[in-house]
Amino acid sequence: MALRLSGVALAALLTTVSGIALAQEAPASRVGVEGDDTDIIVTAQKSEQRAVDVPITISANSGERMRELGVQDLDELSNYVPGLNVQEQSANNPGIVIRGITSDSGSAQQGPRVSLYYNGVDISRSRGSYQAIYDLERVEVIKGPQATLFGTASTIGAISIISARPEAGFSGELTASYGNFDAWRVAGFVNAGSDVFGGRIAFEYKKRDGYVENLAANQDDLYAQDQLGVRGSLRFEPSDAFRADLILTYDQQRNSGTPFISRALPTTAGPGNPFGAAHLGGSPFSAQVLGMEKLGLNREVYDANLTLAWDITDRWSLTLVNGYREFDSLEVFDADGSAAWYLEFAEFAKGWQISQESRFAYTGAKFRGSFGFNVFAEDSFQNVPFSSEEGIFLQCAANIIPGLGCVNSAGVVTAAQATALATGGLRTSIPYSSEFENQGRNNSFSVFADGTWIPFDQLELTAGVRWLTETRRSGYFARVPRSVLSGGASLIPGQVDTAGRTLHAEDSFDAVLPRFNILYRATDDINVFATVSKGRRSPVVQLSARATAAGPVANLSLVAEEKVWNYEAGLKGRVGPVSGTLGVYYQKYDGFQVSVVQSNGTTVTQSAGKASNFGVEAEVSVRATPWLTVFANGAYIDAKIEKGNSVAPAFSGARFRLQPEVQAAGGFTLNTELGGVRVFATPTVTYRSQIFFEIPNNPLISQPGVTLFNARAGVSFAEDRYELAVFGRNLSNEDYLLDAGNTGGAFGIPTFIPAEPRFYGIELTGRF
Repeated sequence: MALRLSGVALAALLTTVSGIALAQEAPASRVGVEGDDTDIIVTAQKSEQRAVDVPITISANSGERMRELGVQDLDELSNYVPGLNVQEQSANNPGIVIRGITSDSGSAQQGPRVSLYYNGVDISRSRGSYQAIYDLERVEVIKGPQATLFGTASTIGAISIISARPEAGFSGELTASYGNFDAWRVAGFVNAGSDVFGGRIAFEYKKRDGYVENLAANQDDLYAQDQLGVRGSLRFEPSDAFRADLILTYDQQRNSGTPFISRALPTTAGPGNPFGAAHLGGSPFSAQVLGMEKLGLNREVYDANLTLAWDITDRWSLTLVNGYREFDSLEVFDADGSAAWYLEFAEFAKGWQISQESRFAYTGAKFRGSFGFNVFAEDSFQNVPFSSEEGIFLQCAANIIPGLGCVNSAGVVTAAQATALATGGLRTSIPYSSEFENQGRNNSFSVFADGTWIPFDQLELTAGVRWLTETRRSGYFARVPRSVLSGGASLIPGQVDTAGRTLHAEDSFDAVLPRFNILYRATDDINVFATVSKGRRSPVVQLSARATAAGPVANLSLVAEEKVWNYEAGLKGRVGPVSGTLGVYYQKYDGFQVSVVQSNGTTVTQSAGKASNFGVEAEVSVRATPWLTVFANGAYIDAKIEKGNSVAPAFSGARFRLQPEVQAAGGFTLNTELGGVRVFATPTVTYRSQIFFEIPNNPLISQPGVTLFNARAGVSFAEDRYELAVFGRNLSNEDYLLDAGNTGGAFGIPTFIPAEPRFYGIELTGRF
């Protein structure tokens, strides 16, 4: 099943960090700005450093900077981070792309490629990873394999979300906004505390009508939002040497359906058009078979994090990061993109994960480093029920009644007559349902060490390694009734019933993942760096079922681990009012894993053999005046599966999916006082070249280059206690696709999902 999600450059170096993020977040009191933007202090390599002194590429945006840009979701932030693309097909199905590598599989049997960290804990499992981004300290995007710091999910990079912490004193904020599509949002926080104990409660609730009209009378308009996020934080700091942070987070979505729209199957409003009205009627047995009456998403996530930090001596410290996360989601979707009762699916995903990391760190004049261990366990499943009517399915899929068709030019489902014609009028409708489920229970243990030697002030040499061992246990279950009209076979070709049994398979794997870095201080303001690191995506214990004369048996396919070596060099720094970074990288893959949609609607992982990726990333910021900063940045990516590929010839020479060759962003930030009122504005333009949604590449399943204009501007008064702003995204109302292909593509009718149209509104903020 391919309910799948599927960037452009960093907005301003003025508020952008270039360094490396910690898997464990730095406390707010220890992260700040000293003087110039290149002096931003991070605890990137287990000790406090200027960002410019860290020899790895990172883009970090503060919560305030995201407010300036009008960013309220990770996919919006990706428009301003070079090498990043976040495709939120739904909150249940986020796709994260770093430097052309996509992590979006919902299978419980498969590991992620990109680490998503929340307050120091890995939350990378796809169906449990999305959450609202409100009241944040910062979001850090790390490029390149970072297994030493982030573990094995960081095959090609990581995103670290760090929430705001309780502070001393009493303060609060409340923001309310309203815009087109009856969109409104209320968010804020209340903070109270002393130097010893503090608490903070933050929340965000946003609701919006669907921006795709649904002609089906029994359904809502598509892509409506109804989302709630609540976070409670406690901090206990009885002395300068000890700190404890407890953070509890709840995230909820009650969103309407995803607009999978067919171009091939018309509606009553005319030919299929991804940017017009849809007619997704779902299944008449949706409540009984798929779990919900209407198309849409019902999802809840619970997260608990306890971090303990102890400065044992002036040089030694111990940090314990403990996390638990649980998700429970049900999404119902119409995969054929038409009014026909044809490909109606749901996905029920549920799971939990628990982790514990212990890290010792040492800081000296000539050496700093850390070592420790990590224990991680997860248990989840992905259950996919299916509903259809046999005559409609066979007519739309195989044209069993010549001349009848599936959906005619007037949008009438002519295939609804197929059952009556095929049975000579004995039956007019034969409902059909089936389901399959993949399960995954994964346990890993790793130890790591990372150290930096400083032989003299201008030179730093870093080496690190992580050794891990993991056990991956997969399960598979399928209920596949026999079809009446197809003579006793399953309705969907290739689906095999497991006769009430759940099949299992298990295997264990080990890996050693190193990194090496060098940093040279050319001047006080310009540094040169180089890095070599190894990344890995876990092997896949891929399990399904196959039919034999003796009955169903396990169909096990072990997909080898995906390995990548990353070679990177660059410089970062400033000259007068100009600051920026420039990086060049080359990545070599072995056992490159690709997801392929099968003819029965399932998605499997295959090895595509060798692949390579060459890229350049640059960003520049000019502080033209004290009140005006101009920025521009961009990235070039040439990522392809190698030609002449003998492992998977069909993928030979294909570009990675969701990978633009060129992406860029630019704009300016104006912030000045006029007559006692602060005036601010940040208009931006972003560009992304053509992307392919599938491998092998198909120009018909792609999106040509897209240019978007966004802006946020307003005034602040009464010493910044009140702020009034207007905002707009996609101001030119550009029509472009968020995704294409999808489950319908496996049945010969690819579907297309339109991206956001023009959104605009007004926002009022009060602070105390």
